[in-house]
Amino acid sequence: MKPAWSPAVLYKNRSQAGQVLAARLRPYIHHNPIILAVPRGGVPVGYQVARELEAPLDVLMVSKIGAPGNKDMALGAVTDGAARRWVANQAMLEYLNPPAGWFEAERDRQIDSIERRRRLYRGHTDPMVITGRTVIVVDDGVATGSTARVALFALAEAAPARLVWAAPVGPAGVAEGLRTLADDVVCLATPDVVKHIETYYQDFCPVSDQDVLSLLARCRSDSRV
Repeated sequence: MKPAWSPAVLYKNRSQAGQVLAARLRPYIHHNPIILAVPRGGVPVGYQVARELEAPLDVLMVSKIGAPGNKDMALGAVTDGAARRWVANQAMLEYLNPPAGWFEAERDRQIDSIERRRRLYRGHTDPMVITGRTVIVVDDGVATGSTARVALFALAEAAPARLVWAAPVGPAGVAEGLRTLADDVVCLATPDVVKHIETYYQDFCPVSDQDVLSLLARCRSDSRV
């Protein structure tokens, strides 16, 4: 029988990963940061960071464009905002050679998904103003970096005082590449290659929309205590 805890596993679950990440980010408590979590998997991680840093938590509307038949393989990403941004992994697109028009159709589908989730998570509430603030973007892991790059591109246009990308695990080369887009990159584990983020977690259960709403509400409640 395969052991429940293999040598590759680093974290019990997203909450525990968030606690470890929060400890590393603790010095930022003095910068009055805003935590932006990438839904849905990044929200349980971001919640723990927000609690530790006594910071507000919001979601960052960005979505991965997964490969045909393998949604975990990112071929690109799109983000919400007044001027939508998107990136494509040209090397992987050329290698997989999907049907003509597939990428554009999937990109538009993800944009529709982002709009649906924005209405669900925020309702009529405006996103937090990040201009002049320290912003820490949190996800549950990085594989290709497509999602991270498009998010950082979009956020930089809002002129935050400091932009930080943080995740429990990500490839060393990808994490290093993100340093050209962020003021700081905090990636706890940096193996050479990350094929499947879930292999680094004992429990990587899907995060539901209701889970996201619950954590956002809990963080707002904590801030009022």
